[in-house]
Parts: sequence; structure tokens; C-alpha cells
Amino acid sequence: MEILRTRRILDYLKTRKSCSLKELMEKFNVSSATIHRDVESLARRDAIERVRGGVVFNDAMVAKARSNSSAYQERAVANRREKSRIAEEALSLIQDGDIVFLDSSTTVHELAARLVKEDFDHLSVVTNAIAVMNLFEKFPTHWAMIGLGGNYDPQLNSILGASALEQLKSFNITKAFMSCFGVDDHCATTNHERQAEMLRHVISTGAKSYLLADHTKIGRTGLYRFASRCAFSGVITD
Repeated sequence: MEILRTRRILDYLKTRKSCSLKELMEKFNVSSATIHRDVESLARRDAIERVRGGVVFNDAMVAKARSNSSAYQERAVANRREKSRIAEEALSLIQDGDIVFLDSSTTVHELAARLVKEDFDHLSVVTNAIAVMNLFEKFPTHWAMIGLGGNYDPQLNSILGASALEQLKSFNITKAFMSCFGVDDHCATTNHERQAEMLRHVISTGAKSYLLADHTKIGRTGLYRFASRCAFSGVITD
């Protein structure tokens, strides 16, 4: 509820550009303590700037978000044919009754797009990926759909941080699908510290973990290690 409300507040400020805290309290019918908490959350993300008695929308943040969105879209279309082949192979590993974790990579999103068309009797999908959450309405209604809450990372278009990790502890993941910046003979890596933390936690649950990586990622090395290659039940590549 809090995440939804802060998004609505941000949408409101996009139009208004600036307003008082009293106006926000009345608009969203919340207490002073609640609106201060929401404003603090948005300020930490640089989505707004706090001024005396109110807030101002951060236009610079919007430009940055658009840039990040464009970068994500570029990754989504890169090596699309290879990602499609990898997704088809990964799909064959999912069975009725699985509790599946899908990360925020564009390769795993290809898997999610195919999973929509499947007809399993029982399946649960847990994800921190906004792009996968946007597909929830297309999944069969009798499946369990769980989107993790926490801090939004616009560059990765995903939810990360302590809140997401805490929620993840509640789920008995059976199969996890993830990608990476690079993988060599020894380990898989990423350039994002909080993403590495999330993936390490998923792997540590004991679930069968599968790494999806097209040929451009083989032999490439990122900044943060999140798993040794032998930690995966399988590495799927073109």
C-alpha cells in the first residue's frame, strides 16, 4: 500500500510540480506522520526536493529515469534471438507445482513472456522485476503471483534492498532463474552491489538455480561476484 501511495504522490507532483505537505495530506487522506514518511522515502530516491513547508518535483530525476529506461530497452532488444532460444530451454525445466523466482534481467523476462502461455495447474512466481510484475495480469488467475516490495532501482528496473531480502526469506523457492553481466570458468558477476546481494540470497535458499547467459557474457567479468559457477544447477546459453 505504501509503495502504491508514493507512486500516486509522485504522479500528482509531476503535474503540480510543487505543493505543501498539508495539500498532500488532504489529497491522499493520510496523517501528518504518514505523509512525512512518504516524503522522506521519495526524497531519499531524489524523486523530490524538500522545501520549507512542502516539496518540489525533481525534473532532473525524470530525465535520468528516462535515460535508464532507454538503456533497459536497449538491453531488452540486444541479442533477442539468442535470449529467445535460452528462454525456451529454461521453460522446459519448469514443472507443475514449482515455486519459481525470476530476476530482473532481460533474458529472464523472455522466459516470463513464454511462461504466460503455459497451462500449469499450480505454479507460483516470485519476482523483484518490474517488467515481470507488469505481466502478472496476463498469467493464469489461479497461479500465485508475488512481487517483492522495497527500493526501486531504475537502472535495473527492479526492486532491491533490505525489505525485498526480508520478504524473500518467507518463500520456499524451488527453482530460480537469473542472469549476469558475465560468467567465466570460476564465477558469475554483476556490476551492481545490491543486485549481487539479492542473487546471493536466492541461491543460498537451496533452490535449484539456473544461470541464463548468452554468448556475449561468456568470459566477461563484472565488479561483484555473486556465485561460483558450480553453485548453479545448470548454465543455459546459446
